[in-house]
Amino acid sequence: MQNAFIESFNGRLRDVLLNETLFTSLPQARVALRCWRADYNDARPHSQVGWQTPSEFAATCNPRRDLALRYVEGSAPAPATAHMDTSSRPNELRPG
Repeated sequence: MQNAFIESFNGRLRDVLLNETLFTSLPQARVALRCWRADYNDARPHSQVGWQTPSEFAATCNPRRDLALRYVEGSAPAPATAHMDTSSRPNELRPG
């Protein structure tokens, strides 16, 4: 067992959906998984997050990654681009 959380999730997915459904095509499997995932994340309360749905719990969190998303255009001054200049090496990258 590598990760108890993922092992638990995989077991639940297998018991509730995969063992109960006979899929006849890949599109049918994708639709069934999409519906199950929406139900799991948006409709079912979970005991580990105070009987909230995962979506409700996620809305109460203040993730640190919001700080990284503040700069939409990135923090780098400019992307590196290849310039073909005869005085320099042909594969040299310069900020552009």
